[in-house]
Amino acid sequence: MFITFEGVEGCGKTSQVQVLGETLLRRGVAATLTREPGGSPIGAPLRSILLSDQYAVCPRAELLLYAAERAEHVERVIRPALDRGEWVLCDRFGDATRAYQSWGRGIPRAEVELVHSLATAGLEPDLTVLLRIPVEFSLERARSRDGASPVGEGRFEAEDLAFHRRVAEGYEALALEDPHRFVVVEAMGTREEVAARVWSALEERLAL
Repeated sequence: MFITFEGVEGCGKTSQVQVLGETLLRRGVAATLTREPGGSPIGAPLRSILLSDQYAVCPRAELLLYAAERAEHVERVIRPALDRGEWVLCDRFGDATRAYQSWGRGIPRAEVELVHSLATAGLEPDLTVLLRIPVEFSLERARSRDGASPVGEGRFEAEDLAFHRRVAEGYEALALEDPHRFVVVEAMGTREEVAARVWSALEERLAL
């Protein structure tokens, strides 16, 4: 299974990927945990550019940098893990590009889809967990978190509230477009409460 976790800044994706990975391990299921950007061999330097507030990257350059990292990620990490029979849990994938670069930045959807398809050679997740949370709350949490992060991170958190609302609207629209792939989970609550909702949703959808 290839499962992705999506949502606005500060929604708790990273924590939930880790919790699900630990749950699968206890059940004897091998899983690769990864993220975008940063999961590929070239991911670290690209992540520092894409997420850093030290660089002013234009929207189309941003789209293409994400695509370059995703192509490497799919080729070097995701497909090999799936070929080994492992589950892959990924913190962000193509829906982040759709929500952020199309709804958020205003790049035409057709252009985003073309670049994404070139990067992935058609690979899409079996299931996508969308963590739904009020934008105002999640953004405050993300900005507080980044205050303790390495210098230079936080370019997306610095965007105004209108940008993040557009991203959230994009995610909701994507979930409506593809209800068979998306599972929407309410992300307000403790890490454990949200993890329980995620597991319950996966049990129902995947008959675990």
